[in-house]
Amino acid sequence: MNRDYITKIKLVSFTLLFVVFAMMSTAAYAQNDDYKSIFNGENLSGWIIPEGDGGHWQVIDGVIDYDAMSEAEGDKNLWTEDEYGDFVLRIEWRLKDTPFINPNVPIIRPDGSHQLDANGEILRMSVPDADSGIYLRGMSKAQVNIWTWPIGSGEVYGYRMDPDMPPEVVAGVTPTTFADNHIGEWNAFEITMIGDRLTVVLNDQLIIDDVQLPGVNDRGPIALQHHGSKVDGEWTSSPSLVQFRNIYIKEL
Repeated sequence: MNRDYITKIKLVSFTLLFVVFAMMSTAAYAQNDDYKSIFNGENLSGWIIPEGDGGHWQVIDGVIDYDAMSEAEGDKNLWTEDEYGDFVLRIEWRLKDTPFINPNVPIIRPDGSHQLDANGEILRMSVPDADSGIYLRGMSKAQVNIWTWPIGSGEVYGYRMDPDMPPEVVAGVTPTTFADNHIGEWNAFEITMIGDRLTVVLNDQLIIDDVQLPGVNDRGPIALQHHGSKVDGEWTSSPSLVQFRNIYIKEL
């Protein structure tokens, strides 16, 4: 087999691979046609900045950046102008730093309960922590958490901690696996709300599977959560030192 023939075969093979990858990319793009961007990468158009915020929710290098220092007197969260009912939300996030040592982090069991010591007291540990989340349908209770707890991000704290919730709900809002990337690395949520059922995928791993959220609103805006405060220059709770990017929603 001469060299010219081998070269032609390689060229044809490369061309075919290029065409296949191009078709795959086009197909992937087509699958995303129903998704609408709700963050333009340039400013906070389409979002409600807290009154008196002081510029702490801002866009830096194409991402929503927050330093947990909003000067707003009331609600410090960043809300969408639009409301949503059934949807799939895709959003990337990362924690920038964990300067606060949280001394009260519990060990959460698979059923959503807390591990107890021999005296029946909740076992707690100290963890370098940051804390944010995504409020669904205008409800802080329906929050998909972002933090550094050993249980992992994605749990729905407001429902897990509600003593009136049935055991299957408490277990259902507890992540089935720890899927967070390292601090400073980007993570990807896919959050699906249909009726009162929630599914959460974190970094391509299913962590909340079609759990019921009793009493959740039918519609409402989405919020990026503020958390944390300072006294005399020191953090008194876990701060939302967080960034967000690539925020897309598909209404169902």
